[in-house]
Amino acid sequence: MKTLSRRRFIELSSMFTLGGVATQWVAVPIPVSGQETTGVAGQNWARNYSYRAMRLRRPKSVEQLQQVAAEASQLSALGSRHSFNNIADTPGDLVSMEHFGGVIAMDRDDQTVTVGGGARYGDFAVDLHRRGFAVHNLASLPHTSVAGACATATHGSGDKNGNLATSVSGIEMVTADGKVVTLSRGQNGDAFNGAAVSLGGLGLVTKVTLGIIPTFDVRQFVYEGLSQRQLEDNFDDIFGRAYSVSVFTPWNDDSKNALWLKCRVGAGDTQNPPAKLFGAKASTEDCHPILALSAESCTLQLGVAGPWYERLPHFKMGFRPSTGAELQSEYFVPRQHAAAALRVVHGLRKRLAPVLQISEIRTIAADNLWMSPCFGQACVSFHFTWKKDWPGVRAVLPLLEQTLAPFNVRPHWGKLFTMAPDVLQSRCPKLKSFRELVRTYDPDGKFRNDFLNRYIFGNA
Repeated sequence: MKTLSRRRFIELSSMFTLGGVATQWVAVPIPVSGQETTGVAGQNWARNYSYRAMRLRRPKSVEQLQQVAAEASQLSALGSRHSFNNIADTPGDLVSMEHFGGVIAMDRDDQTVTVGGGARYGDFAVDLHRRGFAVHNLASLPHTSVAGACATATHGSGDKNGNLATSVSGIEMVTADGKVVTLSRGQNGDAFNGAAVSLGGLGLVTKVTLGIIPTFDVRQFVYEGLSQRQLEDNFDDIFGRAYSVSVFTPWNDDSKNALWLKCRVGAGDTQNPPAKLFGAKASTEDCHPILALSAESCTLQLGVAGPWYERLPHFKMGFRPSTGAELQSEYFVPRQHAAAALRVVHGLRKRLAPVLQISEIRTIAADNLWMSPCFGQACVSFHFTWKKDWPGVRAVLPLLEQTLAPFNVRPHWGKLFTMAPDVLQSRCPKLKSFRELVRTYDPDGKFRNDFLNRYIFGNA
């Protein structure tokens, strides 16, 4: 236990709950046609999935949450509704964590911040920056909840940057029996590496403690017209060029390929990049990843310096994220296969084109988190923003997965994929240990839903 001489301060915050302009994108119950019915919880943000839960609970305190957990026969936590599949659903009680937001505590000595289980990165980032700190990375959207993003190994980009869950050092959660349990990296050892990416299977997360670093500014530059050949031949040089790097491509038109560099100011990254880079030309105006769309919702580019939380995401907090009318998939391939994977995906460009809006390529550092796609290996990720055409996308996904199969590809847990459960399980080295961990905290399977039963416990 820390002594009183430690410089710790705690502040309860009510200013970072869901509300206002920043939450306009959150879905509300909307009737849908056909045999599908919208439950009490409505739909996810992209409105491609309708939650099946019988009840939506909105506890306002840990005590109320404990009662909900103890009474329910089945339940699951509802995060920011940014999953595209049923990973966050349940046939029982769906629990909104909207009243568990904001900064709860900050420890300058340990360089950690503790936030509520419902806090979103874009909500607490401003406060954290004002106090002189930052988190190491952000996803392309600042709208996602901390607990949900970490539970699914959501990530940003950067050769030296692990996924968002790699910064987690402590978790407080309410388990299936209604008890409050605290886990930490220091006290729980390797088991904590299983809990950090929990897939929602351990409990309802009330607090998350994150490692923080001194705040920093970022300058963002975009280069247009990066050729497929340049990307394949110079992959390591391109993705080592800045603190965070993304390449956007429709795969079938090099003129629409774009290189996004997020350069940390004063940390040795390029401050005055050339007019051309790897054959691509520096953009003279702010761009959207989909070049035909307005860049109004995108974070500022053209080298204008700004705090980390206003540059590391691609999209601003106060706007609807991405395009809205879309579906998403993402696949992870070991970094050493990057060039070969690029070639085979490029070979599918004619099949992808009818249903694809844009694709994003990023790199993520290796980690030791059991259910992370980057467990024990650095990865390159291939993200696909599809048109909202599920029959068309569903026809393409098996081909994409089969083409990437030689590289032991793994999907993002919260996005759309068609990979067979036994194939996915065979690519999770710590699956058995994770199953045992889930059974330890949830022996009766209260948090087990269709997704976990199919992809984690199937054939167990």
